[in-house]
Amino acid sequence: AVLSKINPGVPGIMAVQYDQSGLRTGGSMAKTLADFVREARARIREIGIEEFDEMIENHDDLVIVDVREGEEFHRGHIPGALLIPRGTLEGAADAIGALSVQGLRDARDKTIVLYSQNGARGALAADSLQQMGFEKVYNLAGGIHLWQAEGFALVTE
Repeated sequence: AVLSKINPGVPGIMAVQYDQSGLRTGGSMAKTLADFVREARARIREIGIEEFDEMIENHDDLVIVDVREGEEFHRGHIPGALLIPRGTLEGAADAIGALSVQGLRDARDKTIVLYSQNGARGALAADSLQQMGFEKVYNLAGGIHLWQAEGFALVTE
């Protein structure tokens, strides 16, 4: 089944259609951030807080990446997280680029968990890394907001 959403407030834009998985299938409306995030989430793996906590305990090769901006990171982040803002991620992950960051560039064979404030930027980041050949990539569903709400500690450095 295809669902349609009518947008009467914008001349010339009649409907946006979504399939059962929530992906856009038609219409003439430009994509929104929500569309990009929904499409990324359909292609990536997301994990919950409990699974992430188990990964922290059981994976020596775990790389935790905070894709928020620097000021967000410095207000509090998950212990051991590497700060790589979403806007610089592809350059940081590039094996041959001048902007590469060793902690991420050399993590292609490691388990990587990305997080953002609520999970949207993390989903986009996970999708990008998968497209760049990183295989064990996960997004923390609910982001640091849910991490903190569940009572887990943040650090400031």
